[in-house]
Amino acid sequence: MKSVFLFIIAIITFNNVNAGSTIRHLHIETIGITDEFKKIKSSELPPAVVEEILKQYPTSKLRQAYKDNRNTYKLVMVLSSGTARTVYIDAYGRWIQKKKN
Repeated sequence: MKSVFLFIIAIITFNNVNAGSTIRHLHIETIGITDEFKKIKSSELPPAVVEEILKQYPTSKLRQAYKDNRNTYKLVMVLSSGTARTVYIDAYGRWIQKKKN
């Protein structure tokens, strides 16, 4: 699956180089969420992630935190209603929408 994403990105990059002045800048970011996450301590979260958690989920608690090799974080939040919600965020505090298969 990863090789397919890399192949698509390589083709787009190659086409951009050959497009010359027709296309000046094309940025495509494809993020495939996999279950290759390793559990981490909340103290290992970057400040930008902590800031976004506090901003978006001020009354929630962090149950578990995971990190993959691309610095994507999987967070299991417990909302004030008691419902668990899994969310994804990058190291810069940008929320990531999980793709539905």
